[in-house]
Amino acid sequence: MAAATSENQSDSLSVPWNDAVRFIRQLSHDLRNHLNAIELQSTYIGELTDNAEVKDEIKRLREMISGFTTTLQKLPRGLADVKASLIPYRAADFVEDLRKRIDLEFSEKSNQISWDIQPGGALLHIDPELLQQAFIELFENAFQHERGEGALVLTARIDKNHFVFALHEPKARFERSTEHWGREPLRNISHDHYGLGLNRVRVIVKANGGEMYAKYDPNVSALVTTLTMPAHRMNESA
Repeated sequence: MAAATSENQSDSLSVPWNDAVRFIRQLSHDLRNHLNAIELQSTYIGELTDNAEVKDEIKRLREMISGFTTTLQKLPRGLADVKASLIPYRAADFVEDLRKRIDLEFSEKSNQISWDIQPGGALLHIDPELLQQAFIELFENAFQHERGEGALVLTARIDKNHFVFALHEPKARFERSTEHWGREPLRNISHDHYGLGLNRVRVIVKANGGEMYAKYDPNVSALVTTLTMPAHRMNESA
């Protein structure tokens, strides 16, 4: 029995992450090429008929193809290398810009977000566009995955030489481990979601010199995702 177990273990595959990324990118590229060909063919078929019902069906088909193509376009973005261009940025300005971006991205849900911000005179060295993308991903996950009753709460304040963001997501139950949060791409997969978002958030935060971790607080039934960014104080007039 021990020999059989050892043999089974030796037969298991371990694929390097770089090889998996290259495969996913190539597969996405090939599928998009096929979808583009199908879309062109459907357009041609639509031009061959005057039947209104057939044209409507072809229109719906093209919309389905377009939606799937968009999903495939997003997939490689979750695998792309992150190269941050860091610039000095006042924490107060970043938070203000972030609120505007979140209001725009989640216009129908932004009233479900509570902001508790105390930026003080912190100065960050960040890539603001990349960091905004990370927060958009966090909010998107929070709205979509097992959200409990109550508002999403984002707090931000200075803690010694760090500027600390914490997103509180209400969750009645949470049984997943947060030990390797954002370090297990492709682990949790569901319809139109491929387990890449949190890993990209972690990579973006790391590229900005920060860290990300999460924990579930059963006392308040909330998952708390914390992002810490290096910062130093500055005069308000700076």
